[in-house]
Amino acid sequence: MRWVPGRCVVRFEPVFQPQPDDRRIAERPSPNGFTHQPPPLVVSPHPVAFVPTVAAAQPVSQHRTQVDYAAVRQLRRRVSQALTVWLRGRGETSDDDRCQECDRLTRDVIAEYADGQRRAGMPLSGADEQALLRAVAADLAGLGRLQTLLEDTTIEEIHVLGCDRVRITRRDGTVDLGPAIADSDTEMVETLQSIARRAGATERSLSTAKPTLDLQLPDGSRLAATFVVSHRPYAVIRKHNTLHVSLDDIAGGRPGVEAMIDPLMRDFLRAAMRAGLNIMVAGLAGAGKTTLLRALAADIPEPEAFVVLEESRELGLHTHAAHPWAMSFEAREGHGERGPDGRPAGEVTIADLIPLALRMGVLRIIVGEVRSREIVPMLQAMTTSRGSMCTIHARTPTAVTERIIELALSHGRDMTADLARRMAGNALDLIVYITVEDETGIGGRKHRFVSHIEEVDGTGDARIAITTLFGPDHDGRAIPRHLPHRVRDQLLRVGYDPRQLAGWIDAGRGAWAHPRQSLLGRTP
Repeated sequence: MRWVPGRCVVRFEPVFQPQPDDRRIAERPSPNGFTHQPPPLVVSPHPVAFVPTVAAAQPVSQHRTQVDYAAVRQLRRRVSQALTVWLRGRGETSDDDRCQECDRLTRDVIAEYADGQRRAGMPLSGADEQALLRAVAADLAGLGRLQTLLEDTTIEEIHVLGCDRVRITRRDGTVDLGPAIADSDTEMVETLQSIARRAGATERSLSTAKPTLDLQLPDGSRLAATFVVSHRPYAVIRKHNTLHVSLDDIAGGRPGVEAMIDPLMRDFLRAAMRAGLNIMVAGLAGAGKTTLLRALAADIPEPEAFVVLEESRELGLHTHAAHPWAMSFEAREGHGERGPDGRPAGEVTIADLIPLALRMGVLRIIVGEVRSREIVPMLQAMTTSRGSMCTIHARTPTAVTERIIELALSHGRDMTADLARRMAGNALDLIVYITVEDETGIGGRKHRFVSHIEEVDGTGDARIAITTLFGPDHDGRAIPRHLPHRVRDQLLRVGYDPRQLAGWIDAGRGAWAHPRQSLLGRTP
């Protein structure tokens, strides 16, 4: 995410509240001589809904900027106070007006502070002033020091184990230690609570009664956090820099991107989408299941309406111009006491949303991830729909079917393993398994690729019967192995003849453009 002057790009609603650590910070002298005496805080009786847009991202210079975060908090309070005064007596104001006024006030406050520093003989460089401007804007948005990390496109994952222990995993596989995101664990929790309050349409909270948090950040990143039940507050952010991706992209159509599939699988999966086959994408966490699901969804025709169900919004299909009729639903956490059914009041789960999705008049339902008993209504929905998709965690390709049965058995006492197998055999057409091989520990990189595409043939001999259409070659990547049988006619009806794979099966190879550069010597 970057700050763009004059444009609303951050969707948080600030709630100005005194911070518990402000008194402690005010008593601590600042290294640059700025007197930290918080001004009287004027709190509006109503939440102020605005979108701060200040501090455009600047090119990185050789100058190492220094930000005084105690000064940032005081300057943020000054902007909040000035904005509250500006809003008083104005009645209804638009988000754009509040956004522009917040932009102007922030720049004025920063300019006044910089002038004071110059008069005191401690002038700020242009880079330092811009860094301070960005930090105040991030604090207004509730993101604090996390904003800088979110703007870094080289970062893939951020692990925060306490305010001062930050582990950064970059897209090239390297791991760095990052700067502290707060001055104390208490301040870190307050930042996470602020993010939760401003999370959007669905209610989120982080408290002693609800010590876990799972939500989507404004830039599409996924945040999971916890405290109280952990030794220190923990947070993990998974960034998604490929919100809009196609099958061509993951087949090697973009420079510098290792192919996840080859052209043969690309054409087969594209035909599967046209044919309306029900597809389950499986793999370990971080394997690229969400990326593949986005790529498959890119082949959904633009005029088609479909429903997306997620625990917390991550796919972002409803934000893409290619899917103007996508309907996005997000599960809702319950709050307060539990009812007779043992569920918190107000809770809405994926399992609750699937029947609603079926009433939306669509043939295709996409579930971001099945993790529990919602797999049963998902399979039931697939038996009456076409082109539906979901993802599931599984350690190995052979573990996928057992994982389906395991989750189905958590649905209730009426569910049996045999019934779960029959449901999966009738509902699923294809299972696509993504393998991730992490060689960063020996100086390599992470390799993500499809190793299996399996056709679900129904049930037999107390198991879910499958045929491996694409299976692993000597380097682990999938190549054609068998022709489809159960879904052959459906593919033929959309103009794809599976018999074109016969020659590749006989030759025992696929259409991968380049050998996989593994450090384990598995390349030819």
